[in-house]
Amino acid sequence: MDLQNEKCVMVIDEHLPLGIIANTAAIMGITLGKKMPEVVGADVTDKTGNDHLGIIEFPVPILKGNAESIKAIRERLYEPDFSDLTVVDFSDLAQGCKTYDEFIEKMKEVSEIDLNYLGIAICGSKKKVNKLTGSMPLLR
Repeated sequence: MDLQNEKCVMVIDEHLPLGIIANTAAIMGITLGKKMPEVVGADVTDKTGNDHLGIIEFPVPILKGNAESIKAIRERLYEPDFSDLTVVDFSDLAQGCKTYDEFIEKMKEVSEIDLNYLGIAICGSKKKVNKLTGSMPLLR
């Protein structure tokens, strides 16, 4: 992966409660780690000899969005021009499920247009990621 030309961002609905924002970022981050294990660095050892698991090798800014802007980005990501980007979305449907089996079953019954996204993570070409999210401010 050419880190000079690659970028990864998360866009999360700023209107969500802090706990749901944190959960959304965590869920999407875990999924990105599974999908892109090569971006997780080697384990490290501190001065006292204690080991620490490797973390992602580059920053992942969390951007401020809302339900409408996240939905619009998600719809654009289905276009062929963006098919090479890695995308993780997290919806209220997913957040409300108690088990993964429940999530699977509920997703079978809902159309994409009916999903309400809490957040979306996008990784890939810096140019394409910026085209989608370049004007969005950081979530603070």
